[in-house]
Amino acid sequence: MKLLHLSDLHIGKRVYEYSMLEDQKYILNQVVAIVKEEKPDAVLLAGDLYDKPIPPAEAVCVLDEFLSALSGLDTTVLAISGNHDSPERLSFGASLMKQSKVYVSAVYRGELPIVTLEDQWGEIDFYLMPFLKPSVVKHWMEEEEIESYTDAVRAVLRRATVRQQERFEAWNAGSKAQGTAAVPRRRVLLAHQFVTGAARSESEEISVGGTDNVDASVFDGFDYVALGHLHGPQNVGSQRLRYCGTPLKYSFSETGQKKSVTVVEIGAPAALPGSAACSIRTVLLKPLRDMREIRGSYLEVTARDFYSRMNREDYVRVILTDEEDIPGGMDKLRTIYHNLMRLEYDNRRTRENQSVSGAEETERKTPLAYFSEFYQRQNNGPLEGGKRETVQRLIEEVWEENR
Repeated sequence: MKLLHLSDLHIGKRVYEYSMLEDQKYILNQVVAIVKEEKPDAVLLAGDLYDKPIPPAEAVCVLDEFLSALSGLDTTVLAISGNHDSPERLSFGASLMKQSKVYVSAVYRGELPIVTLEDQWGEIDFYLMPFLKPSVVKHWMEEEEIESYTDAVRAVLRRATVRQQERFEAWNAGSKAQGTAAVPRRRVLLAHQFVTGAARSESEEISVGGTDNVDASVFDGFDYVALGHLHGPQNVGSQRLRYCGTPLKYSFSETGQKKSVTVVEIGAPAALPGSAACSIRTVLLKPLRDMREIRGSYLEVTARDFYSRMNREDYVRVILTDEEDIPGGMDKLRTIYHNLMRLEYDNRRTRENQSVSGAEETERKTPLAYFSEFYQRQNNGPLEGGKRETVQRLIEEVWEENR
């Protein structure tokens, strides 16, 4: 069975106040073309379809068009919600979409939806597990000891696989009575979690102390685990556990990555659960605008010989090595690099400012500084102007009330 694995669309995302919607429409049309070419049996969307719990109307239209295009190709679509999605909003219309072979698992209510597809070797069960927090799982499994993300995911998968196995054994008992041979079942999981050992990018949310880690051992018994959440394409331990990565670059930490979709082919079942033949390959995606970094002095980066062979519509971060700041540098550079997102300096002054030790830096930080760092990670842009003033006022009010 051939599968196409995609995740972390983040439709509606803004990077440094630049809307990515046009780029997202372009890349999703490219994905549809790949689906036409590859003809997979199913497209797996492993979470974070939207970038915000309440997506803008334009983002909703983009996802609607994408799902409609996939449905029109007569392929099954299996989707789960991620930590950026609102599960309740994403699940709207899910019952109706099943009629078009689009299955969405967004809200966890004690059971995982399982969609069963069939190929020449028999049936494959697809377990659709949305992003889970221990508190949500504990609500549905009060009898379980759930203290961590690993505990939560292990309990959910154990319950789902046991119940599915019981259904299969009941069916198999009837088949034996009819003289039909039993066929081992293969399992594929869609999940949106951080698996221990995987590498993060700057554009991802980070939990303090790695509390959101899930041990890879909880996925034993699955022939393929289609993971979402991390933006860099990578295998975790083996190719059976894979993050396909985002279809676009969403931070400058990703400039060296090659974005792609993952094509998975699962072969005949094996006697040991989770060991069916499995092969993966990638199909590269070409963005409307790339994201990259430019470094040099002001005179160097503004010389025609320097930029003449570049795509000047790309999203760029310019790092100037001049010892003195260039007055109006951002506006001047945008006449050449039209989508300049960031202007930074790497010189003696900035290096000295960065030389404060970690302990000293922590002691010097104000609550506003901590919030500003959080805002930067969350929105890929600085906390400025009225927003900064409002946050400072709220901090002072809270500080005063708790004195």
